[in-house]
Amino acid sequence: MSTGPFLYDDEPAPLHTGTPRRRQGLLVLIFGGTAVLAVLLVALMPLIKGSPEEQASEAAGVFVAALAEGDLETAYGLLCEDERNRVAVEDLETEYAGSGTASVTGTEATEVDGEPGYDVTVRWSEGGSEVLKVINEDGASVCGTG
Repeated sequence: MSTGPFLYDDEPAPLHTGTPRRRQGLLVLIFGGTAVLAVLLVALMPLIKGSPEEQASEAAGVFVAALAEGDLETAYGLLCEDERNRVAVEDLETEYAGSGTASVTGTEATEVDGEPGYDVTVRWSEGGSEVLKVINEDGASVCGTG
């Protein structure tokens, strides 16, 4: 303890005089709340990101729009790894592009190379249509035509 002149006649009071209280309820609340939040976020993920079918349609739409605009880098980034290995960036337009602007007209669940995927039908404004194979590979990725 310290000695010396004190401002008041009393010595300093001990800081912790009572018996310690256990706060287990607070820990249970924190950990329980974290677990509930994690489950809630996983359950709400389809509402935020959309269903896998919506993601496949969106990826195919962005892919054909990028091709129509001549943005080959964006379109190339939306290809799956196997397709990136097969097709060079400069060959994308000849491999995939139709004539005119494209619109996604339908999406159907299917298997693509043994994996669950989607066939996304794209219709070109100046005639013709194409079916893009879309799989989930770190996000929806175009993986060829069919």
